[in-house]
Amino acid sequence: MNDLHQAAKTALISCLGLKKDKTLMILTDDKKISIGTALYDVGKELCKAAVLVQMTPAAVNGQEPPIPISAMMLDYDVIVCPTSKSVTHTDARRKACKKGARVATMPNITEDIMIRGLKADYKQIAERTIKVSAILDKGKIAHITTSLGTDLIMPIEGIKAISSTGLILEKGMGGNLPSGESFLMPEEGKSEGILYIDAAIAGIGKIQSQPVKVIIKEGYAVEFSGGPEAGELEASLKKFDKPGMNVAELGVGTNHEATVSGNILEDEKVMGTIHVAFGNNISMGGTCNAGIHIDAVVTKPTVYIDQKKIMENGTLLI
Repeated sequence: MNDLHQAAKTALISCLGLKKDKTLMILTDDKKISIGTALYDVGKELCKAAVLVQMTPAAVNGQEPPIPISAMMLDYDVIVCPTSKSVTHTDARRKACKKGARVATMPNITEDIMIRGLKADYKQIAERTIKVSAILDKGKIAHITTSLGTDLIMPIEGIKAISSTGLILEKGMGGNLPSGESFLMPEEGKSEGILYIDAAIAGIGKIQSQPVKVIIKEGYAVEFSGGPEAGELEASLKKFDKPGMNVAELGVGTNHEATVSGNILEDEKVMGTIHVAFGNNISMGGTCNAGIHIDAVVTKPTVYIDQKKIMENGTLLI
């Protein structure tokens, strides 16, 4: 068994608990068919029925799959989605989970990231992630600063954090693989401050020159400046008008094996980083159902939840 097939086996057995009496759907697209095929080849030997579905790549993260595929997703116990654009924040994924499916999304995964990211000790990641979530759950205000000039206040009172541990073992659960993050939406319309994005942006990749500066007022991004990535981010979000500018998420990376690679699936999981997302927050309990969700990763942050410092210059203190 090669490294990719071994990673597929870890994903299906350790992370998703696939068993002989379950059904499996692999949803992939033209750009990720090698990973989809590896998961299918391994999975069909582990369960009672498996199907490999290949679709045309979506245009943006958060775009709904074709209607027939969304309908298919309601009929399977375990669904794995190695796709070039994310289906995490889609109604199709939410409805499949509501029906009882366990869904692992792998947006823009590469073979290297799959092999590297699924070597981590997921029990250790789970323990760390749950500890972070417990602190976020009790918090009222998240305050993020960096030496570059980030100074962002995000009210989070009464909002429950989501622990993306990589262990998707119960009916109705969903999450990324590889995984390792605690995240939640901030209160809508209330985030204020300045964000400097210095690591990576979903769909754009690594920041190549100067950091992207985003000014945030009353819960929305209102001004972008910096290198060429600033213009790309602004243009992508503006296609969805004001809902695209919504400050949708605060996430804390907890995977000690992940590195900043320019692929957001891995980048947002890197321990010692935080990420802020714009656009859709429905999956986190919000009301903004924009057709886009873009994560932006920040390195070496200092993070306070109320008076408790949980990260200092990129060192997680939990």
